[in-house]
Amino acid sequence: MAEITAAMVKELREATGLGMMECKKALVEANGDFKIAEEQMRIKSGAKASKAASRVTAEGVVSSFIAADGKFGSVVEVNCETDFVAKNDDFIAFAKNAAETVAKNNPADNEALSGMALANDSGSVEEVRKALVMKLGENLTIRRFQRYETADGKLASYLHGSKIGVLLNFTGGDDTLGRDICMHIAASKPKSVDASGVNPEDIATERRIAIEKAKESGKPEAMLEKIAEGTVQKFLKEVTLMGQVFVKAEDGKQTIEQLLKAKGATVSAFQMFVVGEGIEKKVEDYAAEVAAAAAAAQG
Repeated sequence: MAEITAAMVKELREATGLGMMECKKALVEANGDFKIAEEQMRIKSGAKASKAASRVTAEGVVSSFIAADGKFGSVVEVNCETDFVAKNDDFIAFAKNAAETVAKNNPADNEALSGMALANDSGSVEEVRKALVMKLGENLTIRRFQRYETADGKLASYLHGSKIGVLLNFTGGDDTLGRDICMHIAASKPKSVDASGVNPEDIATERRIAIEKAKESGKPEAMLEKIAEGTVQKFLKEVTLMGQVFVKAEDGKQTIEQLLKAKGATVSAFQMFVVGEGIEKKVEDYAAEVAAAAAAAQG
């Protein structure tokens, strides 16, 4: 029997929104397999799929850069250990310069980027990073980046504070449309432009859960596939940019696909970074540390 830890129970609770005891029971029955436990809980309770917002986060900033002609640009996530350092002017400047370096030099990966001259000519990216580590007393890393270049379209970007960043590659429309779509992406967090970009495993999971839920509710066998298909189509509308209702739609119904068609525009790609998404942040128990230190001091 796999060990069921408090952290596992907490993660499942955040993913499903259900009670601690229910989550622990599901993990025990699934022998510690998180995915199986989550599926079974969703089948039984109708809980929604995990949302990006429920994931544990670390600290840092997202920064972006777009060339004056709008033909190339980048979005970059730079991490640090504390929110205090994430607000430091030197750290923020490093992230901005890193984004400009990525946009102008098109590095293949982080290793290639580390050897490039930082945009403000203060040394290589790695040299400046190491100097900041010494100055600020925290480990700093460029976690990930995305660069787009377009010949017949333009780029747009949006930063929600410093924690969410979006880079958009689109054609047609104006700068206002580009920014509006970027803001929509930051708010609604689509997984892909359209259904072709959704992970087939995610679609299969939604279909499987819909069928099992329908069976448990006593639906006839002949209706199962139709019910599953309806569920999958609803899921795709929720997770694809084209299927989502535009957050600024005046009628509350216009989808992004309809908006783009009305403007004679198209979206070819987008990238959204949320600071620390998917990184498990260490939880400090300061009371326990103080107690341990006191005990050690007493001999």
